[in-house]
Amino acid sequence: MSEAILVTRDGPIATVVLNNPDRLNALTRAAWARLNDVMDELSAADEVRCIVVRGAGDAAFAAGADISEFPTERADAVQARVYGDSVSGALGAIVGCRHPTVAMILGVCTGGGLEIACACDLRISGESGRFGAPISRLGHAMAYPEMEVVRRVAGDAVVLELLLEGRILGAREAQAKGLLTRVVADEAVEEEAYAAARRIAAGAPLAARCNKKVRAPPRRAQAPDGGGDGRKLRAVRFRGLPGRPAGVPGQGKARLQGALAARRRASKSFDDAPHRLQLSSCPTSRLHDPHES
Repeated sequence: MSEAILVTRDGPIATVVLNNPDRLNALTRAAWARLNDVMDELSAADEVRCIVVRGAGDAAFAAGADISEFPTERADAVQARVYGDSVSGALGAIVGCRHPTVAMILGVCTGGGLEIACACDLRISGESGRFGAPISRLGHAMAYPEMEVVRRVAGDAVVLELLLEGRILGAREAQAKGLLTRVVADEAVEEEAYAAARRIAAGAPLAARCNKKVRAPPRRAQAPDGGGDGRKLRAVRFRGLPGRPAGVPGQGKARLQGALAARRRASKSFDDAPHRLQLSSCPTSRLHDPHES
């Protein structure tokens, strides 16, 4: 059986491939867990400057979760929580990654695939890109922490349109609605994505880490009645967790919420002082790689 998540490196640029082309790169629970681990490992690698996330083949970025395993992996409430935690953990690892991330998109990018793309810092799509979250057709609601990942990119109106109508957007409409950074011809998308990665890698890595902090913050997830879940998003710092027990309920959710909250706090520091750039955690004397001269 082939690896569900492939990793390659070309100098300072790493590539993460969602590798299940026979099922439009849909992710099993094991694949979500592996994506979490891979992103942790790459985040900890100082020699990495940028990470490109892509799907295997040209038919899909990712069609989301592999629903064929739901009868065995999400058969009851306990399994559903464990499964959801694996998804949230992987998304939290992407959001919280130290290095800039670029989603390279061709074809289907729906459900969990859309969440992965929105967790990345940049999203570059070919004309064939198709975007949506038709989860209501399965009788499910999107988990609130996962919804935040999309909401922080495109806002409430777009998320509600996707979830309530179950619409699938073409690449140009998705770009107009704020879901994408840019759209190019399919035959140019690989070169465009890696050209972006090379430009990022050529910059000062600590500056890039600081710049990631000003990304628009998410709002706190709210239940439909506006009451939320009664808990504040926790600012939990996660580094590599190779020894974490598999399937511990709540861990992935806490990680995703912590990563989103960290982004919100960092962005708020800029909002509170609009006339002076606050980089206390990134002193200017350290913005350039000591190996660059």
